[in-house]
Amino acid sequence: MWDALTKGVSGAGPITHFDASKFKSRIAAELKGFDALDYFDKKEMRLLDGYTVYGIVSVDEALRDAGFNDENIDSDSFGVVWGSGMGGVTSLQNEIIDYGVNGRNPRFSPYWVPKVITDICAGQIAIRHKLRGPNYCTVAACASSAAAISDAFSLIRLGKAKAMVAGGSECAVTEVGIGGFGNMRALSTRNDDPLTASRPFDKDRDGFVLGEGAGALILEEREHAMARGTQIYAEITGVGLSADAYHITASHPEGLGVINAMRQAIDESGMEITDVDHINTHGTSTPIGDISEPKAIIGLFGDHSYKMALNSTKSMTGHLLGAAGAVEAIATILAIKNGIIPPTINHFTDDPEIPNLDFTFNKAQHREVNFALSNAFGFGGHNVCLAFRKHC
Repeated sequence: MWDALTKGVSGAGPITHFDASKFKSRIAAELKGFDALDYFDKKEMRLLDGYTVYGIVSVDEALRDAGFNDENIDSDSFGVVWGSGMGGVTSLQNEIIDYGVNGRNPRFSPYWVPKVITDICAGQIAIRHKLRGPNYCTVAACASSAAAISDAFSLIRLGKAKAMVAGGSECAVTEVGIGGFGNMRALSTRNDDPLTASRPFDKDRDGFVLGEGAGALILEEREHAMARGTQIYAEITGVGLSADAYHITASHPEGLGVINAMRQAIDESGMEITDVDHINTHGTSTPIGDISEPKAIIGLFGDHSYKMALNSTKSMTGHLLGAAGAVEAIATILAIKNGIIPPTINHFTDDPEIPNLDFTFNKAQHREVNFALSNAFGFGGHNVCLAFRKHC
């Protein structure tokens, strides 16, 4: 993923999961080259929605990378907080279609409820790895997995766990996902050119490209991680949580809630606004949101706004809804570790309503990043800002 991000490679393309010919938007950033049967047998798959499959696989990868296995995990002090905005929407849709449209007998699968409920991925992860610490899900629309990371951070600081799995997953490239967001006019309809459809901060942006997948992080108490000798990518130093209290879908035009969240994250980190080197923005490629977030940045940072490197990795990954916060937190952490800011691709025309900030348009930027923020916002006015610092 990091290689693709730094090279500016888009993951968007025509939808292949179903026949999208009748929809206004017929493109998505689907997870490519992935076969669930490489990880689970057919019997296991009867119990798993796609969002749970993606979540489990990403957590398996993260635990291995962190040096954890079933023998060295302290089960009682290791927990899971997992985020998803839509949960088992694929199974929900398929079961209802099978029942109501295909004329099946009036009964639902006994596996349906445990596949659909949004908390089940956290439960499945805990069962798989015998993690008996705090365990629940966060649902805050497109800020869900960022909220999960925030909660995991707080639980460790409170002494409720030594280590936490945190992240999120989404599998919403379905008829109901594309149809619902499409009819809100939230999705790009640049169907003949999917690779350039996601255009954050560009004058001709026309909506986001729906993405799917998962991102998992292992948060661990610092001394505990150092004693294990594991690789530490960065330190999470603060979080900001707020509400716009403005509209069910539109962001506050002046970004008041976003200002509050970013200020909280910086203050909790014990840093100054002039210490921020980089912000991975929410930047969805929507007409309103891409104006309000830069306004919020200028509202908080003033002149320093022009000295930071901003970007939107959604220009390449699409918008993973509830999983976006985790995936973008990973991109932010890797920017710190590697000293590279992935680009915001597909910028062709400046928007006069958007300030001329450094959005890292079209080409990755090499620069030292010591302190960075990752923003995630959700329908309902939910705002989460995560602060990360280089580990020394």
